[in-house]
Amino acid sequence: MTEPAPATPKSAHKSEEVLGKAYDSRLMLRLWRYVRPHWALLALALFLIPVTVAFEIAQPYLLSLAIDVYIAHHIPEGLGSLALLFVSFVLLQAICAYAQLYALQLAGQRSMHSLRMATYRHILTRRLAFFDRVPVGRLLTRMTNDIESINEMFSSGVVTLIADAIRLLAIVAMMFYLNVKLTLITFVTLPALIVLVGYSRNLMRASYRQIRVKLAAMNSHVQEHLSGIKVVQLFCRERATAETYERINKEYREAYTGSIRADASMYAIVEAIGICSAAAIAWHSGSAIGEGGVTVGLVVAFIEYVNKFFIPIKDFSAKYAVMQSAMAAAERIVSLLDTEEEDAPVAPTEGDEVTTDAQAISFSDVTFSYRIGEQVLKGLSLDVAPGQKVAVVGSTGSGKSTLIKLLARLYEPDGGSIALAGRDIRSIPAAEIRQRITVVNQDVFLFAGSIRDNVRLGHHEASDADIDQALAQIGADQVVRALADGADAHVADRGENLSAGERQLISFARALVRDPEILILDEATAHVDPKTESVIEAGLDTLMAGRTTLVIAHRLSTIRNADKIIVLAHGVVEEEGSYEELLARGGVFAKLEKSFSRDH
Repeated sequence: MTEPAPATPKSAHKSEEVLGKAYDSRLMLRLWRYVRPHWALLALALFLIPVTVAFEIAQPYLLSLAIDVYIAHHIPEGLGSLALLFVSFVLLQAICAYAQLYALQLAGQRSMHSLRMATYRHILTRRLAFFDRVPVGRLLTRMTNDIESINEMFSSGVVTLIADAIRLLAIVAMMFYLNVKLTLITFVTLPALIVLVGYSRNLMRASYRQIRVKLAAMNSHVQEHLSGIKVVQLFCRERATAETYERINKEYREAYTGSIRADASMYAIVEAIGICSAAAIAWHSGSAIGEGGVTVGLVVAFIEYVNKFFIPIKDFSAKYAVMQSAMAAAERIVSLLDTEEEDAPVAPTEGDEVTTDAQAISFSDVTFSYRIGEQVLKGLSLDVAPGQKVAVVGSTGSGKSTLIKLLARLYEPDGGSIALAGRDIRSIPAAEIRQRITVVNQDVFLFAGSIRDNVRLGHHEASDADIDQALAQIGADQVVRALADGADAHVADRGENLSAGERQLISFARALVRDPEILILDEATAHVDPKTESVIEAGLDTLMAGRTTLVIAHRLSTIRNADKIIVLAHGVVEEEGSYEELLARGGVFAKLEKSFSRDH
């Protein structure tokens, strides 16, 4: 039975629409903890930036010298040495640029590996209510697209912007050094350039906001519908699902088109302004050559510097988009890492002393709601003695499965307390609780791997012999023998290559290998046919022998053999007693028993 999932609050979508600034020092400081271990590589990359720029900026100057000193005066002596120096600078620039990019990318990959692992570990340790509220597709976007956006910042983001800033300053300084008047003529177009770049930046910001929102929506849609592909096909929802995806995909395309349009416009504008600047230099120099130190070599050098000056500005839109994307991604990653919904945190409580007469399981006035104002459990109290086999029955929505989730601390109660052997479960580490309790669910989840891997799950100490013995005891050895590779046979994702009954048998063997103190069967035989059920009845007796067992009842045989039956209705214990006592009482259980008998 699946309890209702909580509604998604508006705040859950808020982070999707966060765009942020192109640079946010607060976020960069949060990311620095993952970059800091690799500071040496980053320092090397930063050190090589001015070295690379120096070799680059020197090249037009050497070219001007070659023209004015040697070529213009027909002096071949020394021109070869100057040409060799020019080629050497080109090669040194390439080597330094390669080393700088390699160090930067290596630092980025190592840093993102640390960030990716920290994010994944954080997600794994959130409580189940977090996953009810946050779609898995959105989390996949965090782990893939968002972290990749931050990684791009290393290759073409903040460090590249620093390199561009140093390059621009060096070019401006060199141009002023060579000729102040030509420099001022070159930069007469800068005010218009600044205005146009600012306008394009605002357009890109609006487009990029929509890009991130639509990408997350697209990922969520794909993940949800591919995970539920069986239902999609059984209910003939292929066309409707594809149409919905087409709508989201179209919105994503349109948002990206807006970004491309702004980017292309700014690139064209900067290119045109750069050409106009070069033309202004050529026009002025046509009548000024030979006056005020203006030479052909100087004009050639200035045109080269103008081209080099406008190259990073032309790329600014792409770099700005990368930075803005990275800051938006960092905002979402940091927001995720700041989520404080830790899975089953240990809290000091009173009254944890274990007494000899302590119940194995005790619920005391427990209340719980998935949604605010919609209580599933309403002051539920019950006790299960050590070694006792207790069946819990009730109509759909009565709170049976919720009771199990609270006991395993997958959720936290709103009120009341739950105790294991006299200890409040809030004072027990989650790992200890889940070692002492094993839950066999109605819907068995198997991971891709082998049967042996799935039986050993969470109990790495189990040997192959232990696994084979558990499979035999539970009656699953018949399934194993029918497979070519036996217990090493491959299990597909979610166990799709096995029948529901076979998956259930493997889950019973998995529980037996763990040898739990408390066994919980949550309608665990619901998918097992009568023939298979008869095969595992002996195995179930072995599994439950000497253990406190809580059974969410589905089959009559399980109910009849229980030491005690608890009947839930509307989130409270309505009746409690043995099978015969409850039948004789003629109350809620008697009506349920009639429906069980009619259905089975």
